[in-house]
Amino acid sequence: MRSSLNFSVRVVALMIVMTCCVLLFLTNNVEGVIGINWGRMTTNRLIPSMVVDLLLQNGIREVKMFSASKNVLEAFSKSGIGVTITIPNQVLEDLLDPQAVERWINQRVIAFKREEVDIRYVSVGADPYSKSYNNLTFYFASDVLKVVQTGLNDAGYREKVKAIIPHFFDVLNTNISKPSEADFRPDIKNIMVDLIRFQKENNAPFFMDVFPIYYVHLRGWDPEFAFLDNKSNFSIVDHNGLKYTNAFDFLHDSFLWAIRKAGVRDMKLVAGQVGWPTDGYPNASPENAERFYKSLLPYVTSNRGTPLHPGAPIDIYLHSLSDENLLKIDRGAFQRHWGIYNFDGVPKYKIDFTGQGRDIFPTTARGVTRMPQRWCIFNGDVSNVTKLKTEFQMACQKADCTPLAPGGSCSHLDFTHNISYAFNMQFQMTGQYAENKSCSFQGLGKVVPDNPSIGTCVFPIEILAAEEAVAGVSFGAALLGAASGESIHRVCGLAMFLPFLVAFLDSV
Repeated sequence: MRSSLNFSVRVVALMIVMTCCVLLFLTNNVEGVIGINWGRMTTNRLIPSMVVDLLLQNGIREVKMFSASKNVLEAFSKSGIGVTITIPNQVLEDLLDPQAVERWINQRVIAFKREEVDIRYVSVGADPYSKSYNNLTFYFASDVLKVVQTGLNDAGYREKVKAIIPHFFDVLNTNISKPSEADFRPDIKNIMVDLIRFQKENNAPFFMDVFPIYYVHLRGWDPEFAFLDNKSNFSIVDHNGLKYTNAFDFLHDSFLWAIRKAGVRDMKLVAGQVGWPTDGYPNASPENAERFYKSLLPYVTSNRGTPLHPGAPIDIYLHSLSDENLLKIDRGAFQRHWGIYNFDGVPKYKIDFTGQGRDIFPTTARGVTRMPQRWCIFNGDVSNVTKLKTEFQMACQKADCTPLAPGGSCSHLDFTHNISYAFNMQFQMTGQYAENKSCSFQGLGKVVPDNPSIGTCVFPIEILAAEEAVAGVSFGAALLGAASGESIHRVCGLAMFLPFLVAFLDSV
């Protein structure tokens, strides 16, 4: 009897030990999260409920939004999707006031938490320490983050909602040859040290924005280094013997070194923006974007980690859901072409959002209504070249002509088709209102029923607008949720692009 009892005890004890080991294994092998960014600086937008449906169809459970108007947040109620909302750079100074922050939290967090919107992060600005936006650096962003996080803590959300700041890779010192050489720029070093320690105390992660195609091009490195499945012999060996074969690992560990030099060794890094454009830049194409993601996403779910931090899960937010034809193009035409989807909710290429590496197209958006099959093109009248150039330039100021930029999908067009492309883009953007002379262009345009697309250059037909884009958002609107616009530095701008197009016309 006693022998039987002892055997039973041993069996139970063994089962407990095995269970604990399994639980420990599972706890230490949590897969990295694959989320996505959703920007809404477009002329004709997918409505929020369509986007929620699209994310759920594809198994995407995290979304980071650059605008968070009332109707957008309401669409995510009870969806089970984790949400990150953004405070635009241009209103950060207003939120240095704790009372203003309290009102903002009440209206933008607490109110929607009650409606079961799973807000997990508040992004304080959009790359506020970057020098890429007209040399504007919002040095007080960390002060705002402290006020916001303190307000969230006081409201009872210390463990549920974290304030974060996304950091573009130019917050690091320039021209580093190895990750171990990385540190934060001297002008923000003290700010970053204080910020990182504060965030660590509040158990918040560090968000980095990394774009391998852009970084590798700026450094003049082999373009293959931008891909995780680098097919070249180009690699970088650090002084500690760690070998880097791709730019994502290089940038991740560069940030990790900078954080360690700030006095924190175990802070979680999140890639808040990582992606590959499909137009308007060297090597920007749907084929290369597909290749980039086909190696990146399985890398994330494998928990392989990086050379400096092997085995560590990495969360990423793909950039981005769809193209945005009203975005500012201060860095280049490619900024409007990060979308995995076209503006109409049709995927551009194959991608497996689960990270299993399957050769599949993601689900297409449901319920989209397209405008009629008609296009506006140039009628061929070149009797007044001055008028023609003026109409062309005005069309590209209002609409998106970035595919015409050097290296773009429409850069091969001749004189006539360049004009036609610009006219059609404005025609589509204004809802094909031919009766209101949106295809007039002072008698230079005409409406046709046949698709004028040529080779890689697609003359698009837009979808019926459910909402109108708003350029910019005031602090009052941000508090009240009345506007659906995005931060001002995301608004359209063609100043750097139009001279090329005008020069093209001059040469013809």
